[in-house]
Amino acid sequence: MHVRVVRFTDVDPQRVEDMVASINEAEGPPPGVKATGLQILLDRDQGTSVVLQFFDSAEDMQASEDAFNAMDASDTPGTRASVDRTELLRELKMS
Repeated sequence: MHVRVVRFTDVDPQRVEDMVASINEAEGPPPGVKATGLQILLDRDQGTSVVLQFFDSAEDMQASEDAFNAMDASDTPGTRASVDRTELLRELKMS
């Protein structure tokens, strides 16, 4: 599994909440995005957000790059500060 990790600054919490509502109404990822999962983290105090986009393969993640790069700035929660393209080596969930 691969994870694209995007960090945003200058985040408006209301904008993130509106985006989450829009995502909840959607029937899947945007056209051209081959993501299999999504997590959105918000730090209201710092005005930052981290978005984790999950993919089955590095190829699917790479194939989705054009769609992400074509997104209008109004489709993001703030100013994109960094993008990491990672491989998930271990996931551990505690109950």
